[in-house]
Amino acid sequence: MFSRQAQSIRDASGRRRFTTPARGYQVLRDPALNKGTSFSQQERDALELNGLLPPVITPTMEPQLTRSYAGYLAQPTDLAKHIFMWGLHDNNVTLFYALLQRHLMEMLPVVYDPVVGEAIKNYSEVMTRPRGVYLSIDAIDQVHERLAAFGAAADDIDLLVASDAEEILGIGDWGSNGIDISIGKLAVYTAAAGIDPHRVVPVILDAGTNNEVLINDPLYVGVRRGRVRGAEYDDFIDAYVTAARQLFPKALLHWEDFGSTNARRILGRYRDKLPTFNDDQQGTGAIVLAGLLNAVPRSGSTWAQQRVVIVGAGTAGCGIADQIRDQMVRDGVPQDEATARIWLVDLPGLLTQSMSEGMLDFQRPYARPEDEVKDLPRTTAAPLAAALTRWPAMAALRQQAIDAGGIIDLATVVSAVKPTILIGTSTTPGLFTEDIVKEMAANTHHPIIFPLSNPTELHEATPGHLIEWTDGKALVATGAPFDPITHKGVTHTIAQANNAALYPGLGLGTIVARASRVSDEMIHAAAESVAGQAPPPTLGAPLLPSNKDLRSTSSIVAVGLVQIAKSEGIAQADDLDDPVEAVRRSVWWPEYVPVDAV
Repeated sequence: MFSRQAQSIRDASGRRRFTTPARGYQVLRDPALNKGTSFSQQERDALELNGLLPPVITPTMEPQLTRSYAGYLAQPTDLAKHIFMWGLHDNNVTLFYALLQRHLMEMLPVVYDPVVGEAIKNYSEVMTRPRGVYLSIDAIDQVHERLAAFGAAADDIDLLVASDAEEILGIGDWGSNGIDISIGKLAVYTAAAGIDPHRVVPVILDAGTNNEVLINDPLYVGVRRGRVRGAEYDDFIDAYVTAARQLFPKALLHWEDFGSTNARRILGRYRDKLPTFNDDQQGTGAIVLAGLLNAVPRSGSTWAQQRVVIVGAGTAGCGIADQIRDQMVRDGVPQDEATARIWLVDLPGLLTQSMSEGMLDFQRPYARPEDEVKDLPRTTAAPLAAALTRWPAMAALRQQAIDAGGIIDLATVVSAVKPTILIGTSTTPGLFTEDIVKEMAANTHHPIIFPLSNPTELHEATPGHLIEWTDGKALVATGAPFDPITHKGVTHTIAQANNAALYPGLGLGTIVARASRVSDEMIHAAAESVAGQAPPPTLGAPLLPSNKDLRSTSSIVAVGLVQIAKSEGIAQADDLDDPVEAVRRSVWWPEYVPVDAV
């Protein structure tokens, strides 16, 4: 949290400290400065805190951590724990991150995904202290002014996370409530990679909402109009990017949970002009690739032998497809052949060339030729009907396919294609049925199956079922955490393909290098770095490193990115001769530092 009342400096020994003109309650009410009972007597005298704090001085954070954890455990629900943690953040940023760091595996799902989804649904009811910057489509001419109101100088900010909240996790359009996704994402950046929380900005780009529940909710805090499209929307995004670049010219711009129609277009517009990154597209694709970099050799096959079916052809699914295609090309497969080894299934069933007019640009390269599919059986059944209201364009295409004779469903695709890899980003629970999984396993010795939809209840299959149905042969990674599965005496530790293992380190490396852009090679290097930290490939071993090692994983990813940025000539920072030391110097830790009165 940026503070107008404090300046972060480093003394002659390189130690970080704050200087501030604030006094008394101004200090205690600033979450960046507040240390509670850990202010020294010298600081209490200089900052006029005597009498405003209990007389006991706690030189370490331990008593505060003990009390805070007890308060956390006393909360009756996960949502209450989420609210408690962010209340702690609003009182004392350092203590918040120290507590989160100590209990990372327990608290990360509460502070961020999946509980953040519940918080977003209830944001209008549970909102306490506003955080971040709220930008409105109804005030495009004031975007610069409102972003400047954050109060930071040009060199004060390293990272902005912005969302328009059209496709939040697996729960859809939540308008201005989506500010919590930007806030939570930045918390992961800090907890996982040590990006300084005082040098970041969460942003909501409120372009309206098509969620009728919100529009008719008297407590809703956002713009009460349908989602804006077209030129007005593009002008809004341009105004934000222009303001962000003028105000914070060195900062990385992160895009989060935009709708499929906008996410790729926005990234494509800016990615060669400034350092920018879309986690749903690039991050999801890269973390899945990291898992596959380990799964493919463990399956005993090569990249050239893979046949890939991806269910869910939105931003995430097509981002995964692109990463897999590019990896096949790196492995010597011609690009046309690599593209042809990937089949996309969505609401209209298998995407085919006859649907091209209704498809998004990034889906079209993977559409199957009509001659290839003309003899496949069709169905008019609607197992994905629950998702129809969230993606009207795909729903219309589905009806078009049904009217033309029916859709080619997942079971038919698996039977015809005989995939070696099956990936789900469909947000449709139970879609990978026993029959489908057994059909796949009958044609490949070690089927690679990644049900990735979030939150947990939206998974296409549980890892327990996948292990059981394939007699322990499946190589599995999931989008949410699952407990290990024991089958016939072998314990299978389930890898979590969580972007938190990748994007924080990617962001840190980009910031340390001051890279002028985020290149494809940087993203691939991040995937390789994550893959390289998985445990040795013993029977039942996970395909990815554990999230309990996020700090270590992120540092290794960051070092690799600095090296790649240097080799590509896009690193603009000085003093990068030793990338390991450059990353180490840049990492923020949740430790109390001296506060000097000025």
